[in-house]
Amino acid sequence: MRLSKKNKALKILFVTPEASPFVKVGGLGEVMHSLPKALREIGHDARMMIPKYSSIDSAKFPMTMVEESLFVPRGEAAGASEDHMTCNVKKFLDPDNGNAVTYLLENEEYYEQRGSVYGYDVDPTRWALLSRGALEFIRVNNEWRPDVIVASDWQGGFIPNYIKTVYKNDPVLSKIATVFSIHNLYFQGMFDHRFTSEMDYDDGQSAIPPIGDPRMSKMNLMRRGIRYADVINTVSPSYAREITTPEYGELLDNLLQERRSHLFGILNGINYDAYNPETDSYINFKYNAKNLKERSKNKEALRQKFNLPQGDNKFILGMVGRLSEQKGFDILMEAIEPMLNNFEFEMVVVGQGDSKYMSFFTELEKNHPNIKTHLSFDAILARVIFAGADAILIPSKFEPCGLTQMEAMRYGCVPIVRKTGGLADSVEDYNPTEQTGTGFVFEKFDKFALFGTMIRALETYKYPKFWEGIQKRAMAANFSWANSAKEYAEIFKKAIDFNLHPNK
Repeated sequence: MRLSKKNKALKILFVTPEASPFVKVGGLGEVMHSLPKALREIGHDARMMIPKYSSIDSAKFPMTMVEESLFVPRGEAAGASEDHMTCNVKKFLDPDNGNAVTYLLENEEYYEQRGSVYGYDVDPTRWALLSRGALEFIRVNNEWRPDVIVASDWQGGFIPNYIKTVYKNDPVLSKIATVFSIHNLYFQGMFDHRFTSEMDYDDGQSAIPPIGDPRMSKMNLMRRGIRYADVINTVSPSYAREITTPEYGELLDNLLQERRSHLFGILNGINYDAYNPETDSYINFKYNAKNLKERSKNKEALRQKFNLPQGDNKFILGMVGRLSEQKGFDILMEAIEPMLNNFEFEMVVVGQGDSKYMSFFTELEKNHPNIKTHLSFDAILARVIFAGADAILIPSKFEPCGLTQMEAMRYGCVPIVRKTGGLADSVEDYNPTEQTGTGFVFEKFDKFALFGTMIRALETYKYPKFWEGIQKRAMAANFSWANSAKEYAEIFKKAIDFNLHPNK
């Protein structure tokens, strides 16, 4: 696709600890595959840089050397060779994705010998090396230079910091705009930020310690990314508003308030090719919004999979994902017993997480034959639930974006969600008078609001025509990456403008 002069093609580099198909731990890995791809499809040159972990198969992803023995300074001095680390940069061209370019930063000590993405006590050093390594590569590489660098979450917080301080006078790097993308504000790159002593408090303005210095573990990389980036982006408009308040701001709300003119929210998309009930190889019966009767066969297949009674057509409620406080399990634990004692429905749960929630569901299943669990994450079982369950329950305390509700809606699985973050932006509450809405939404985070909304869904299910209308509207909702990519291109332009005119 050719862009007009007004909408000129941008050169964008995503620097990220994970990206599908190379390595994927969570949702970030999927976003870092889908978003650059969508940007390329509308005419922009979007590339990635990730660490070259030992787990990345060089036979599957053949690479060429583009920068050997790259000097990466440990300390403040840009380009200093006295105290440095040595890395290589390799390049992979994806023949299945229009020869999309991915750069891989190679370092024996921090990536080859530590093959997992997360979970090391030296993680702050690993991400500082990725940040500084990416910038040094851009500085010395004449082949290609980005207009914008996108740094994701606390792992990328040093990138805007380095550019605005260490490299502020660099003729190459000072001209590059930065976008800091917040996927979850709760994780800030240090020990619990809510219990930081005055001695360990990081205001985000002091000099960055040398790479490898123990003080790195006390840096609040999230704060630094927010403070120095030209644009701050979150993964939904509602979450962008929420994090400027004390309730959701994780002690950074004042800083976010200060920078609110540079703060934006864009809802993540989902891969419509991968999540498609007409073609999904993981479900037994293919269907679309025009033949929902075929979908009912998947409900029976779901019953069989989880050893539920066949043919009783009871309402099936699904839950998929991480079992954590964030996901609202505390209020569910209070509401579920009264629901089970007063209403007829079945429930299937797939996921893993905190031990107290795992134990709760184990006991719940023992005492209630209509509750079935699979307490480990299984991506295939998730699809089976999307295609067979009547509704998906997501009562989150907070939810920056959330993909589960969008994926479920694609399959006609009606979402029951709390009105927060991306859930608020993607699910419209059912209105029986107007016959509008794509799911059931409650606002207050308590057991009574959850209880009442679950009852609303159960009662509505008794009217097949109305329920089918909700399903069809949910399936018609458009959460494709194509829409999101256009919005991202606009904030990239804003970042360039802010970088050129910092006092604007």
